[in-house]
Amino acid sequence: MAEPKKAGLFRYLKEAFAFRWNLLLLGGASAAAIISGHADVALPLVAAAEVTYLAGLSTLPRFQAAIDARAHAEERGAVGQAAPPSRDAASARDRIVEVLRSLSEDRRARFLRLRARCVEMTRIANAVRGETADASGASADLRQPALDRLLWVFLKLLLSDQAIARFLEAADAKQILHTIGDLADRIKKREDAVAEADRPGDRILRSLQDSFATAQLRMDNITKARSNAEFVAAELDRLENKIQAVTEMAVSHSDPDEMSSRIDAIAEGISQTEQTIRELQTITGMTAADETPSILGADIAQPAALGEDPGARARIEQARLVAEGRAGRRPKGS
Repeated sequence: MAEPKKAGLFRYLKEAFAFRWNLLLLGGASAAAIISGHADVALPLVAAAEVTYLAGLSTLPRFQAAIDARAHAEERGAVGQAAPPSRDAASARDRIVEVLRSLSEDRRARFLRLRARCVEMTRIANAVRGETADASGASADLRQPALDRLLWVFLKLLLSDQAIARFLEAADAKQILHTIGDLADRIKKREDAVAEADRPGDRILRSLQDSFATAQLRMDNITKARSNAEFVAAELDRLENKIQAVTEMAVSHSDPDEMSSRIDAIAEGISQTEQTIRELQTITGMTAADETPSILGADIAQPAALGEDPGARARIEQARLVAEGRAGRRPKGS
């Protein structure tokens, strides 16, 4: 995977200078130097201290990673503003619901449960910081793109897992193995009945050999599908733990820049998963290169997003309620 684009030295210096504590201290120190009566000596010292601060902070790798993440989030936001917001939100919701409607109940509930946990942990993080909402929006803007990407990959993995499971259910491995054994016996009998010099031109023998190769190819496909199913199941567990770790960082880390750099590092570490999604494109219809929709910001239970299928609407709404832990015993007569 290509290395993320750097914000650049000018951006690092700008962010370091514009840091509110730096402006406060710089202004206070400058004012003190002027009224001290020795401005010709004090002001150069203040300037030297400011240059040292800017040089030190702008070259700090962790600071650079945080600013890179912020610039990346701003760039994504600028691209998203090219289209009307309501249209973008509806499009993202439609894409998510389209995938959810194709999933089985248990897989849909698993995804919605994970998404609900992300939302809840964000609320808890705001409460820990003494906020009912992120007033500046800075930490949320940095977190959400990476979280959306992780959740989108998780959703596509669920679709891949379902597609592989259906393929393995439809494939009859025992019958294919029986066919391979039967063809091997028939090939041997035909070879015994035909002179060795005539075997290359024997049409029946060529047909049997081609059928044997095809049956072996089908068995190889099943073996590969089983391997992919095992890998996808492991990746689902791994990615689910990653996403939970990301959401818990929002509570345990008070510095949004540091937290965002860690989140982006996790999001960039899923190249192997995306490669598997590319390999499974033929049976899922989705690629790792699909643009990531806004999953945390989308209202995936809106009636407009569910189309005219009331059954699909009811199933998704019920799965959402179960995922959020609010689906209790229904009162009689409801």
